[in-house]
Amino acid sequence: MWTNKIIVDILSFVNNHQDFSQISNRKSLSFIPKLRILKKHVKIVNLFVWLAIALAIPIAVYSVWQMPYLKLDLTFLAFLIVTVFVGSTFQIQLPRTKIHLSFAEATIFFFLLVYGTEAAVITAALESLYTSVSMRRKNINIKSQTIALNVSFGVITTFVAGIAATALFGSQLPLMNFESITLLVEVLAVLAGIQFLLNSILVAGFTSLRMEKTFYSVISETCFNALIMYAVGATLAGLMTKAVYNIEPVLLIVTAVVAATAYITYRRYVDDVKVTSAKAEQAERERAEQAEQHIEELQHHIAEQEKTEQALRESREKFRHAAYHDNLTDLPNRNRFNEIVQFQIDKCQHKPEQEFAVLFLDLNRFKTINDSLGHSVGDELILSVGKRLANLTGKSDLVARFSGDEFAIILTDLKNKKYATEFAMLVRNKLALPFTIGGRQIFTSVSIGISFGNSLYKKAEEVLRDVDIAMYHAKESRRPFEIFDPSMHTRAVTLLQIETDLRHALERDEMLVYYQPIIDLATMKPMGFEALMRWKHPQRGIVPPVEFIPVAEETGLIIPLTLWIMRTACRQAVAWNKYAPANKPLIMSINLSGKHFSQPDLVNQVRAIIEETGINPRSVKLELTESAVMDNAENAIGMFKELRSLGVQLSIDDFGTGYSSLSYLHRFPIDMLKVDRSFVSTMEGGTENGEIVRTVIALAKTLRLNVIAEGIESIHQLHQLRILGCEYGQGYLFSRPVPPDEAEILLKDKNRWQNIIPDNNPLIVAQNREFTHLRLEN
Repeated sequence: MWTNKIIVDILSFVNNHQDFSQISNRKSLSFIPKLRILKKHVKIVNLFVWLAIALAIPIAVYSVWQMPYLKLDLTFLAFLIVTVFVGSTFQIQLPRTKIHLSFAEATIFFFLLVYGTEAAVITAALESLYTSVSMRRKNINIKSQTIALNVSFGVITTFVAGIAATALFGSQLPLMNFESITLLVEVLAVLAGIQFLLNSILVAGFTSLRMEKTFYSVISETCFNALIMYAVGATLAGLMTKAVYNIEPVLLIVTAVVAATAYITYRRYVDDVKVTSAKAEQAERERAEQAEQHIEELQHHIAEQEKTEQALRESREKFRHAAYHDNLTDLPNRNRFNEIVQFQIDKCQHKPEQEFAVLFLDLNRFKTINDSLGHSVGDELILSVGKRLANLTGKSDLVARFSGDEFAIILTDLKNKKYATEFAMLVRNKLALPFTIGGRQIFTSVSIGISFGNSLYKKAEEVLRDVDIAMYHAKESRRPFEIFDPSMHTRAVTLLQIETDLRHALERDEMLVYYQPIIDLATMKPMGFEALMRWKHPQRGIVPPVEFIPVAEETGLIIPLTLWIMRTACRQAVAWNKYAPANKPLIMSINLSGKHFSQPDLVNQVRAIIEETGINPRSVKLELTESAVMDNAENAIGMFKELRSLGVQLSIDDFGTGYSSLSYLHRFPIDMLKVDRSFVSTMEGGTENGEIVRTVIALAKTLRLNVIAEGIESIHQLHQLRILGCEYGQGYLFSRPVPPDEAEILLKDKNRWQNIIPDNNPLIVAQNREFTHLRLEN
């Protein structure tokens, strides 16, 4: 019956939770809406249950005693068995409702109409008992008290319905004539209505006592659905009754077949719906699981993304730090320094009276420290220098390392320009103190350039350009610091332009060779020429050597220029040697730069030029300055020996202006010494320079070297040199450096210089005799 499921649900819950003090606090009961077991109703509920059982027992005994056994036939037995054992399972649930159409309800009504109240009571009791026991076998927790209550409700409601119908219609139900459809409907309506009302009252009362619900709410939620069940059951019972009273076997068989077919079709439909529903639920579960998995993956991805973003933020910070800081000293680098300088320039645009100072520092002899002690010691020195500079500056100032041994300082809180120079001297003095690195004391010095920033500057690069120029001026002048002056920039621009133009001079055939004759002072005839380089600039005209030779030296252009002049001069010497005396070829003197000592293929280049021009090697005289030779003394000795092996002559130029050591001088495989013009031009009798010239000539005689005096400009100087025994001379007294065509004219005029010393001058004749006597003695 329909009450079985409700009572079983309620009582099985109650029986499983006897400790009502704990039930009210359990979160596990949250699935039951508004359900709260009230401990104070337990006694009332128990009383209600026992009253129902106590009422049902005498009714059941009475029904057994008064049952009309003589009327019971095989049909009764068949319906009884079907009702008890099959009726509870033969149910059809209406779609989208909680209504179950049960065969058992129909057979109980049928028994009331055909076999009487007592048979119906016993059938209802057996059906309720079997249904409850079947539920227990399905592992549903149902206690005996619950089973007894289910049976009691079935007995009571069936008995009351039968007695009430008998009382209303005035005779027992089996004795009524149900040929009349109206009577049958009325009786079934009474039976169904009484059973519905009584069952609803019992169930609603029991439920309202057990749960925190009102009697009306229980009636509306559960009992009204039973009205349809009772109505359908009564209808089926009426059909069954009419079939029994009007026995029509074919109708019964057809009805049974149709009913069975309908039921089987319904069950298949229900099964299909369940399978489809199960698949849908499974698919939904899988989608839910996939969604959960996707959410987990998404959360994991978000977490990884956050980690990646954090790593990127940290990486950006590291890159930014690396982009604006030096990796060795961790001081700001050139990029950061430029930003600060630009910021100060922008401030000056709004406050023209505000100035700042930039100092550019370069350590002197740092390469020597690196080469001798190693780069690790050099790095330690740079670190120590950076720390000292950082300790000297204020909070508003900035120290930066540019590269190598270069540092820069910006003084923003500039009181006056004198403060910048005083700070520069402080830096110089602090850095002059020894640095202790690896147990070794290291000394260094610094060259400092200073530039004052103001509103005239627009870009930071302009300030750094000027302060760099000032630093190089300090390094060249060997002063502690230099303050930038606009003339420095003008000179730097000029030198840059000279360098640019000089690089194209050879390509454009702008270079010239001028020749200055070298005179044999004994015969007053030319013994050769010195080849001197000149530059005919297309805009400036002839550029003095003093302007472009230092630039060529610094940029390394002196090497290709020297090779060019050597090749040109050698060709010219070969052409001029036809005018030379027999067995005495003309000598062509060519200056070499100290840069050539760093060229390992110099000897091969000279050999190639000699072979190319066809000149006699003895006609080639290579001149190197004394300072260049002594800066690379050991290298010079080896290079001189290789050049000497070619057959060329070697000479030391500007002798007396350097710092030659006699221990080296006698080792040089040279042929001549050239006395510098500074001594010759001021040579007077008894002067210090005259004694130097005398000493140089005496030293050359001792070393069996010839001497050339350059810068002879007067007859008096010529007489002095002849008296001292100087073999050769050159200077403006004889000729200025001249182009090749004029030099050739001089060479053809063999007696050009004979008239410088007239033979009829007694004093000169006496000096000539003395000079000749000295030459013979030596």
